[in-house]
Amino acid sequence: MTHNAAKDFQGFDTLALHAGTPPDPATGSRSMPVHFTTAYVFRDAAHGANLFALKEMGYSYSRLTNPTVNALEERIAALEGGIGATATASGHAAQLLVFAALTAPHDHIVASSRLYGGSVNQLRNVFPRCFGWQTTFVDPDDAQNFKRAITDKTKFIFLESMANPSGVVVDIEAVAKVAADAKIPLIVDNTLATPALCRPLQYGANIVTHSTTKFMSGHGHALGGVVVDGGTFNWAAQPDKYPNLGQANPSYNGTTFNDAFGNMALHVWLHAVGLRDLGMTQQPMNAFLTLQGLETLTLRMDRHCANALAVALHLEKHPKVAWVNYPALPSSRYAGLCQKYFGGKGGAVFTFGVKGGHEAGMKVVSSMKLFSHVANIGDTRSLITHPSSTTHSQLTDEQKISLGIGPEAIRVSIGIENIGDILADLDQALSKI
Repeated sequence: MTHNAAKDFQGFDTLALHAGTPPDPATGSRSMPVHFTTAYVFRDAAHGANLFALKEMGYSYSRLTNPTVNALEERIAALEGGIGATATASGHAAQLLVFAALTAPHDHIVASSRLYGGSVNQLRNVFPRCFGWQTTFVDPDDAQNFKRAITDKTKFIFLESMANPSGVVVDIEAVAKVAADAKIPLIVDNTLATPALCRPLQYGANIVTHSTTKFMSGHGHALGGVVVDGGTFNWAAQPDKYPNLGQANPSYNGTTFNDAFGNMALHVWLHAVGLRDLGMTQQPMNAFLTLQGLETLTLRMDRHCANALAVALHLEKHPKVAWVNYPALPSSRYAGLCQKYFGGKGGAVFTFGVKGGHEAGMKVVSSMKLFSHVANIGDTRSLITHPSSTTHSQLTDEQKISLGIGPEAIRVSIGIENIGDILADLDQALSKI
């Protein structure tokens, strides 16, 4: 992972700048090159054969590995404290990739009911139809709800550390104990918090996923996702439950990933089988842009969180606002968990409800001048949307309300602009209702 700054130093800000990107050995280039190549020349026939048989690690074809993408993977693994990472084309692709590694048709998933609407749609509608995976959604406020939902066919628990967009904070440590007792892994999506605020592996999670499109990239210009393997789950103890890792793989001459790669089994499978056969590969230019974004992640998250708290406090007192869901507010039911897992910082994304319902919400969004009305979050710029009619429109009214995004709800992603300008734009838009 080095030159020495990344090898010998472990400060988060140092790793965000140096991990995975030593000076280029051929040219001395200090910036990570963008490797626009599909294939790589083998030293000889034996080298090529060894790469394809997984007897030697290296670059064979860019659907599986690419130097620029690998640099991003190394950096994110270092920031999350994992043993390895696998970058993908999007956050949804990351979820599909790791879910496919652990499940077979008719297997079962236990998931938090407070997830991004697109993830709910994946789990509720697409995955059952395409793969036969069944999901039970549970209220994440009580860890025992996860325990009660587990069956013999449950392969993992899935949740978001900070829920998009409801602001729910899940007690990761408590759910991790439930998962460990059931001998299944806990997968935590850490997109909204980022490792700058929370590292779920430290609290017992086994796998972490991200949409790197959001705060990791940070500038609204690069799609991507990632799966980080903590290397802490003992796949070898249950070879029949997780056959992709515990049983012979016919496409690699009967290699058993558990036996060949130990605690790296999942990480290697995600590249050697997952990316090879499912093809949701991260593109090198997007990886390069995300590497640039990660260099300022801590600085940006500090400003995002400071601005977001100021906005939440302002809206909480606004006469046109009915409610505010922001976990760092002293009045939030999640303030204690926010302190425990995020150091009291509530992230940049939250919802608030305007008095007047659906039409008032639409009016506010349409009246913004500084805020951009987009479906994305995690940009340096402040963003706004009306979830009920956009990002979560595929859900029923009952499902929207259960997620805390009824018709009056507005989602904001607070940027790093001057806080006075942010508040002035919100005030002028709210004055229109």
